[in-house]
Amino acid sequence: MFSYAIRSSLGDDVYFEPSTAALEEHIAQLAGKEAGIFLPTGTMSNQIALRTLLEQPPYSVLCDVRSHVYRFEAGGLAFHSGAHSTPVIPSNGHHLTLEDIEDHVILSSDVHVWVFYILFVVLLYLKSFASAPTRVITLENTLNGTIIPQNEIYMISEFARSKKIKMHLDGARIWHVAAETNTSIRELCSPFDSVSLCLSKGLGAPIGTCLVGTKPFIRKARWFRKLLGAGMRQTGFLAGAAAYALANNFQLLPRVHALAKHMQQGLEKLGVGILSPAETCMVFYDPDPIGVEYWEVVERAAQLPNPIKLNGSRLVMHIQTSPQAVSDFLQLMKTLKEEKILAGWDPKNLVVAKKKKLITDVYIKAVKPLAL
Repeated sequence: MFSYAIRSSLGDDVYFEPSTAALEEHIAQLAGKEAGIFLPTGTMSNQIALRTLLEQPPYSVLCDVRSHVYRFEAGGLAFHSGAHSTPVIPSNGHHLTLEDIEDHVILSSDVHVWVFYILFVVLLYLKSFASAPTRVITLENTLNGTIIPQNEIYMISEFARSKKIKMHLDGARIWHVAAETNTSIRELCSPFDSVSLCLSKGLGAPIGTCLVGTKPFIRKARWFRKLLGAGMRQTGFLAGAAAYALANNFQLLPRVHALAKHMQQGLEKLGVGILSPAETCMVFYDPDPIGVEYWEVVERAAQLPNPIKLNGSRLVMHIQTSPQAVSDFLQLMKTLKEEKILAGWDPKNLVVAKKKKLITDVYIKAVKPLAL
């Protein structure tokens, strides 16, 4: 990777940087789009994409309630675009469906209606009046490591286009979808007007995301990139590293997925709960069924001969994760379970919630009680 980087050009990307431009063009071609723009982070890529797609307010963006653009981008939609968010809970607990979209999309922009008419329709159509109409539907694939079925995406896209609604994909981990489903990046991106493809998370580049779309879209996106202070100078070094990651690390992802599935199987064998399964590179686990708390796992994992850094329920496998690291973690969980049993913990005392929530927040941080 370093050899790729040091051989890259040293132009100015505010004007034209050859290596960066070559990377942008290559990724745009992979995604089946006209043009691309290199950005430092996925958050900036999503925010610039949405700001570029949104034109004249009032407008709103419909998204999954668990999505990165809604939960983990510091309120960027409201701050940068002045957009209202319509977060939707997937009715199936896994991914948004066309039915979910149809139930929550806001199509009407009519805010002046007769009083008697309002009284007649208010219960049925309250969401449509005096509301910000949906102008963009944004999906995230993968989301928490889970894959949205491509057929569902096609149906949502067809509906969106029939209503003149734009589609954006937060494809931070779209490479994982391609590797797991043996589907081309072009096909995965085809239903969307814009796509954000992260080069660091799955592929292991040191930094960078590429946003792709039409040529007019990317021209406007460059304007917003400059406005946000991300017009960078010698980006060729970063583009070279990203090019290496794209050329050499994509093929490693199936091994990563196999490790994640092995992790899940090992945890289930121990009786550990699974909050979200390992469809690609992540598994979210719950140690409560074996009497263990997250903070105990975090502390003990940090004390292993080869320490494992954790902060809660999410376990992420990546191209540098070794099989030994997975084995070490599973052995730790087994040891913790045995210690709890020796200390008198009885699985029969486990309190199980009687009502299952429609959707579970699988991100749980490890918090050590103050008394301890």
